[in-house]
Amino acid sequence: MHSSTSAADLWERIVGVQPGPSVWTVVVTGLVALAAVMPRRVWLVSRNAVTLAHEGGHALVAVLSGRRLQGIRLHSDTSGLTVSRGRPTGIGMVLTAAAGYTAPSLLGLAGAALLAAGHTTALLWGATALLAAMLVMIRNAWGVLTVVLCGAAFAVVSWLAGPEVQAAFAYGVVWFLLLGGVRPPFELQRKRRRGRAPDSDADQLARLTNVPAAVWLGLFHVVSLCCLAGGGRWLLGR
Repeated sequence: MHSSTSAADLWERIVGVQPGPSVWTVVVTGLVALAAVMPRRVWLVSRNAVTLAHEGGHALVAVLSGRRLQGIRLHSDTSGLTVSRGRPTGIGMVLTAAAGYTAPSLLGLAGAALLAAGHTTALLWGATALLAAMLVMIRNAWGVLTVVLCGAAFAVVSWLAGPEVQAAFAYGVVWFLLLGGVRPPFELQRKRRRGRAPDSDADQLARLTNVPAAVWLGLFHVVSLCCLAGGGRWLLGR
């Protein structure tokens, strides 16, 4: 009886609604996230988390589209690689290739929706579960370290922190995904202009669809900026 009651309590804790933080907490966490994205030296470190979301997006869509996921590699220079097997063309490959640059922003938007609905705990536990599933497919030491550190942070906050700390952490993470998702498409644009990214996701999509890479790059910009606008409104309660 005790175990069933505990399981019920745990489920209620996960799916239940938690009170939102103060407006000041929302604003401050947004400013902290902005400080983790804007300065170049800080971004060289924090971008690892965006790369994690980027490669996770490739991996998730590859699995959902019926492709066989082979492995994920994350590198210390904030680059990454996700390898999957399946048809080299077709809608599954297109969706998989398009998922990378859009994933951080879309994850941020989904997180903002959960927080706006008061599901802070569900967001934290869901993120922990996704990171645990991703860890199985990591194929290099830096990638394992990155995923373990991120997963440990979510797990510790989920289990040990109080409601206020959990809310601040969750809002900071979502703000970071929304803001951090905007910068990589601009970086890719600069690299392509200098001829330094001939095999980027946008160029792969161009070869798969005969739609110019610039159009796909424009789509990445539109998705990231729209997610920031919509997610920001949800986080601010407007």
